[in-house]
Amino acid sequence: MIRLAVRVRSEQAELVLAELLELAPSGVEEVAVQDGSIEYAVYGAPGELPALPALRAAAGDALVDVTSAEIGDDWRERWRSYHRPAVVGNRLTVRPPWEPAGTTPLDVVIDPGQAFGTGAHATTRLCLELLLEVGPPGSLLDLGCGSGVLAITAAKLGYNPVLAVDLDPAAVAAASANAELNAVDIEVLRLDLRSQRAPCADTIVANLLAPLLERWAGDIAGGSYIPRRIIAGGLLTGEGDSVADAFAPAGLREARRLTEGGWAALLLESAPTDRENRADTGSILS
Repeated sequence: MIRLAVRVRSEQAELVLAELLELAPSGVEEVAVQDGSIEYAVYGAPGELPALPALRAAAGDALVDVTSAEIGDDWRERWRSYHRPAVVGNRLTVRPPWEPAGTTPLDVVIDPGQAFGTGAHATTRLCLELLLEVGPPGSLLDLGCGSGVLAITAAKLGYNPVLAVDLDPAAVAAASANAELNAVDIEVLRLDLRSQRAPCADTIVANLLAPLLERWAGDIAGGSYIPRRIIAGGLLTGEGDSVADAFAPAGLREARRLTEGGWAALLLESAPTDRENRADTGSILS
């Protein structure tokens, strides 16, 4: 078995992760390195992945160190050791299927081998923290759902209906499987935000890259309905202000911002009068 590893500075990690998920939509392993870098790794049989010498390469605008190594037959058990339960706000445990249930009120099981979003990465965890803070529940859209962890958590919090969408067919399959694993009723669909308009909901969680969030903000500004709130994640700390500014013309104002390890997530809220003035019930999840 070959382990192909890509190491990058933490501030450029999201750019590299986006590139890797195009090549490995079933997910990648993530390891924090002591020097503050992030290492992503994928596994494959000889012939599926190249056995490369150590080299430095470009991935988009980021400079990365690439290594590969042959590993023993116990790699599956070693891979499992990287995926531990994540506890969020003392209210939620997100865990892989082989770990026992936690002691928090909410327990979500996510298979880490299928799609991005196990609760361990700061981008997902910050979105989960904000989701645990807001209410009351209503309809919810998980935009760019990955493994479905945000949608599944929302369903367990009482949001209804819940729709999860993603461009990647592997993510759609993973989110559906994880929803069944957690015995929650959510709808999962494939959607390309670059060419299709997203449905609207009372609450929308969107763990996406900043350029896609800003483009989507323009769609909302030109649309006929404003959601009650948006939780926007996947941001580097330096991108928070520009993303918040992009949503302002739609009447969505920053209410809260969380940061961790170079990442940020925003809670954006609209005034009731703005929602009422532009309400179009045909576009709302129901």
